[in-house]
Amino acid sequence: MKKTNEDNGIIDKAWELQHNIETRQKRIGKGKYGRVLKMARKPTNEEFGKSSKITGAGIIIIGGIGFLLFLLATQVAPWIGELLGLL
Repeated sequence: MKKTNEDNGIIDKAWELQHNIETRQKRIGKGKYGRVLKMARKPTNEEFGKSSKITGAGIIIIGGIGFLLFLLATQVAPWIGELLGLL
């Protein structure tokens, strides 16, 4: 089975892609955020728990605000419109 130019082109492209991936991987930690990546670590169970609780509280608060705005728009706004004679 003879190799054609097309086969060589695919192989060359594959090697070039592999080389690019390896060069990028070597540069990780040397760019803008290198210091941050070097200092990063896995959070302890306590840190993870606190972060989860704070995030959950934020989600509940923002959801509550959204629900209050929904109630204002659907219940209070038409009532005020009727009082002012706009509806």
